[in-house]
Amino acid sequence: MPIHVYSFYIFDRHTECIYSKKWLPRATSSAPTTTGAAGTSTLTSPPPSRPQSQQPTTAASHPHPHAPSTATTTAPTPAAAAAAAALRKRGDDDAKLIFGTVFSLRNMVRKLGGDDDAFIAYRTAHYKLHYYETPTNLRFAMLTEPGALSMRNVLHQIYINLWVEYVVKNPLSPVEHKGGEGVRNEMFEMGLDKFIRGLM
Repeated sequence: MPIHVYSFYIFDRHTECIYSKKWLPRATSSAPTTTGAAGTSTLTSPPPSRPQSQQPTTAASHPHPHAPSTATTTAPTPAAAAAAAALRKRGDDDAKLIFGTVFSLRNMVRKLGGDDDAFIAYRTAHYKLHYYETPTNLRFAMLTEPGALSMRNVLHQIYINLWVEYVVKNPLSPVEHKGGEGVRNEMFEMGLDKFIRGLM
């Protein structure tokens, strides 16, 4: 049964969010949005509502073959820069809230149930947060739809098959990932996106 994954976060042992990725709702588009220490960017745009053959044609879309090309670049407007900064700040705030929630619930579970109990997930009316902690204190968190089954094995597979293979074994990746350095490599991102889309 396919499930919808909303977002995914990785926190290091210093409680810093070193990687996060969000997927847009199906109704809007199936394009992922990536957020991290460097900021937010949309990887693809939603498909047009009409096929390419039925798109309206304009002089700009079909220039004269002998006309000189006039490529212009536009600098980002102050409003666009402010919107990007606000979106980046919101992503950072979301990551801090996620970690704070996970940290508090994990500590509460350990105090009430002893050291043998582990915090795995919690559910609200709008989402379910799944949690996995590695022996090296990396923390993986994933937000899904509320009816999703446990994703602990999925998070373990992301750790073993993607994180270890493409980040830990990468000779160019640093040992400590300050600001997400070394995490955002093409193989890890492509593998993660393909893996999550296989669930959806």
